[in-house]
Amino acid sequence: MRPHYALEGKTVLITGAAGGIGAGLARAFAAQGVRLILLDRSVEALQVLADQLGADAVPSASIHTAFCDLGDDAQVAAFAQDFQKRYGTLDVLLNNAGVEYPTPLDSDAPDAMARWSALLDNNVGSMVRLTRAVLPCMGQGSSIINQSSIWGRTGVAGFSAYVASKHAVIGLTRALAFELAPRGIRVNAVCPGWIRTDAAMRSLTAMALAQGRTEAAVEKDLLALQALPTMLTPDDIAGVYLFLASSDAAPLTGQSLVASNGEVMA
Repeated sequence: MRPHYALEGKTVLITGAAGGIGAGLARAFAAQGVRLILLDRSVEALQVLADQLGADAVPSASIHTAFCDLGDDAQVAAFAQDFQKRYGTLDVLLNNAGVEYPTPLDSDAPDAMARWSALLDNNVGSMVRLTRAVLPCMGQGSSIINQSSIWGRTGVAGFSAYVASKHAVIGLTRALAFELAPRGIRVNAVCPGWIRTDAAMRSLTAMALAQGRTEAAVEKDLLALQALPTMLTPDDIAGVYLFLASSDAAPLTGQSLVASNGEVMA
């Protein structure tokens, strides 16, 4: 049983909620009794999750879904307009949506630069696009939590676009912390380490292929870099986000909290 973070009745929006870390966060926030809006572009997977959460929800929780491509200005504007009509205010915005794939610098693919730019827009541009759109719904005491990565604090070969995007998320978080402070809105980021999700496992597979090694061998070496050498799950790190969303984190803004079992410290 998770601690109670006094979030009951708060309105929480989670993007990229249909799977991976997003689905883990949806479970954690639903258990706190919030009004939860799950946003994704994967209609079927999102509805399955919403049905599961609805069946298990605490009495005070309510689960809602929204479908939107965050790369489309018109769709985002329409979503924000509908959100304001339906819910009025937003207490917690969790910008989790993103993609992860290799972008080796020496790639000879004709669309290599298009893929590089698309990843930046997906992971950073879409975050800005949605935050701008829903900002009128946020006010004193609201919290924005942006999804970064330990690769936003370090670097790794073959994933330059993803690494650049996650560094950019940290810079964006720091800038918005100052910009939105006069409105009483806190802005923080979380930098997860290796979390057992489909996206992370695809990256691990790509790393193994690039190195000519087995996935098991690469995973063993990656976990050996951690002070606590185990692969985390989305449920393991959900408490970090619950804390940042709560009033217990009131003094924190502009921070990027690392949840990596000690792979990255400070």
